[in-house]
Amino acid sequence: MLKGRWRFFWGRWGNAGEVVLEEGDIFNIPTGIFRGFENIGTDYGMIMAILGGDDAGGGVIWAPQVIEDARDHGLVLGENGKLYDTKKGQSLPDGIKPMPLLTEEELKAFPETPVQEVVRDYVARYWDLMALAQKAPAKVIGEKALLRDKPGFEVELLTRGSIPEAAYVNERHEVLMVMRGHWELAWDGGASVLAPGDTCAVPPGLQHSLVPAMTGEASLYRVVATGEKAGRTWRG
Repeated sequence: MLKGRWRFFWGRWGNAGEVVLEEGDIFNIPTGIFRGFENIGTDYGMIMAILGGDDAGGGVIWAPQVIEDARDHGLVLGENGKLYDTKKGQSLPDGIKPMPLLTEEELKAFPETPVQEVVRDYVARYWDLMALAQKAPAKVIGEKALLRDKPGFEVELLTRGSIPEAAYVNERHEVLMVMRGHWELAWDGGASVLAPGDTCAVPPGLQHSLVPAMTGEASLYRVVATGEKAGRTWRG
C-alpha cells in the first residue's frame, strides 16, 4: 500500500473475511479466492502490485453475481476475459460468447479462507518490516521469508543500513519500488534518484549501488526474479 488506507475483502459474497491495510503494508493475496478491495481513506490512494512474470498464472474469474450486476449496467464480460460496454455501442466480437456463469458445483472449488489464516500467513505490516530491516534486508515474500510463497520472485524490504553502499550485481531481474524517502541508484556511467511511488527495473548483470539520498525515513521494496514459474499459491 503506497498511499491511502485500504480494505481488502474476500469470499464469493465478499463476507468471508476482511483486513484493513495501512501505507507500507504488503498483502500476498492467495490465489483461487474471490477478492475485492477499496480505498477507505479520506485522501488519494495508490496500490503497487507485483505479478509473477509475463504470465501471472491464469486469467480473472468473476463471481456469478458480479457478472449479473455488470450486465444490469450494460457491461458484458466475454469468454475472452474482456469487458464490453453496450451503452457505448460495444458488442461481443464475432466468435466470442459471453462468459458463462459458474455453477454451484464449480463454486465449491473456491475456498472461503478464514480471516485468521489470511492475516497470519499473507499479511506483513510495514513497521514490523522496518524493525527487521535495520541491519539486513527483511525477507517479506519467498520460500524462507516471513510470507512463505514461491510466486516466481522474492520480495525484500530495505531501509537505511539494510545493505552496504558498495556496488553489487544481481544475475536475475531486479525491480525497485520506493516506499519512503529518496534513493540514489548509481551504475557505471550514470545515476538516478528514485522517489516514493517510482518503479525501476534493473537489468540482470548490471553492477549498481543503492543508497538513501536524504536523511529521515527511507524504505523500498526490492523484487528479484527466482526463475520459477508463477502459479497457485505455494503451501510449503
